[in-house]
Amino acid sequence: MNDSSAPVQNLDRLRSEGDLNFSPQRRAWAAENISVETQRLLDEDARYFLHQSLSTPCLNALQSCQGAWIEDAEGRRYLDFHGNNVHQVGFGHPRVIAAIKQQLDTLSFCTRRYTCEPAIALAKKLSEIAPGDLNRVLFAPGGTSAIGMALKLARIATGRFKFISMWDSFHGASLDAISVGGEAMFRNGIGPLLPGCEHVPPPDHRHCPFSCGETCNLACADYLEYVLDKEGEVAAVIGETVRCAPFIPPPDYWKRIRAACNEHGALLILDEIPIGLGRTGRMFACEHYDIVPDMLVLGKGLGGGIFPLAALLAREGLNVAAGQALGHYTHEKNPVACAAGLATLQVIEEEALVEHSRALGDRALQHMRQMAKRHPLIGDARGLGLLMGIELLRNKQALTRATDEAEQVMYAALRRGLNFKITMSNVLTLTPALTISPEELDRALAILDEAIGEVEGLRIA
Repeated sequence: MNDSSAPVQNLDRLRSEGDLNFSPQRRAWAAENISVETQRLLDEDARYFLHQSLSTPCLNALQSCQGAWIEDAEGRRYLDFHGNNVHQVGFGHPRVIAAIKQQLDTLSFCTRRYTCEPAIALAKKLSEIAPGDLNRVLFAPGGTSAIGMALKLARIATGRFKFISMWDSFHGASLDAISVGGEAMFRNGIGPLLPGCEHVPPPDHRHCPFSCGETCNLACADYLEYVLDKEGEVAAVIGETVRCAPFIPPPDYWKRIRAACNEHGALLILDEIPIGLGRTGRMFACEHYDIVPDMLVLGKGLGGGIFPLAALLAREGLNVAAGQALGHYTHEKNPVACAAGLATLQVIEEEALVEHSRALGDRALQHMRQMAKRHPLIGDARGLGLLMGIELLRNKQALTRATDEAEQVMYAALRRGLNFKITMSNVLTLTPALTISPEELDRALAILDEAIGEVEGLRIA
């Protein structure tokens, strides 16, 4: 039996993926905050679910969620700046719930070989708002499955089998997705993986292997183009338009990659599963870079934070697989999920959440940069819309990651009512609901300010 509390080898490398469920900080927080009744729920969870890193044992138990907030079994409320990136329209949006209830009363499922009005309406809406000529759609129950469809379509359309992707990227947890993904937590000890998957350094000037420094010369784009040329037979380049940490590529990066794909006959697949649908201050993150990929993958928030739903958007010219099954998923045209998706898009548009995200993101970034001037631990504050991150460093010149301090800050914030995740062991990753109010945003940033100050005080002591 695998004891989830047992020591794990290569801890430092695995911690690069975020908060681990066996950390000392986690145990200390639990000892202070978990009641006997909540512990019973956690024990029951551990009894019946297969154990896996990052989710067993669970941190806590929830009893409700609404808007920008979650509430645990003890009745404590937290502003949720994590939300698994499903809460673009907040939790439990009344219009999404109403659409789901109405659809349940008419058509609750769509049998294979049939279609239905909600599925067609959602596909039509996505094709209308998508950039460029991304006007063909397939639905799937989750983002990982949609990534798998994109990889299959790329092979069919090009007659090639190789892919180029980035180290440290995440495209899902299935075997094909971790093959193109680059996170050790998901790849270690699982191989052999999908053949033909080559990885290159991501466009991250903060930890650039090409020593570009603060003045980026796009050596990472040069290297990717070199691999495209030398590797040959590449079906597609797949990347996250912006990583969730976030790591924000330079303005010309994706233009360079788009041009290189065109030159070498490779397709460009952009994964916007966690960051699309308004989070970055544009409906789609690729709009910041003025490029159109050959395929765009959406998920997470597409189901309104309620239903698991993802979509593959492709160019008209890629409608070339009529004789093969790309997805063929049981819930591919689930009318209830599609009703939720359509209501979600309507809420984003009619409540102007893209503009709201852009305005509040600018406000938050200014606030975080002021915090950086006061806190020695803050090495960088960055954001694009309401996709934000604060990088903590012990040594700013050497870029030494403040891994332990980041976890201390996370639990200090949790005690004060703010929930978020850590990425790459030292980046406080902040992704609130796009419906969050300015007052709620200010409250969250004040909590962060206090939590970082508390941890800095412990370092001095």
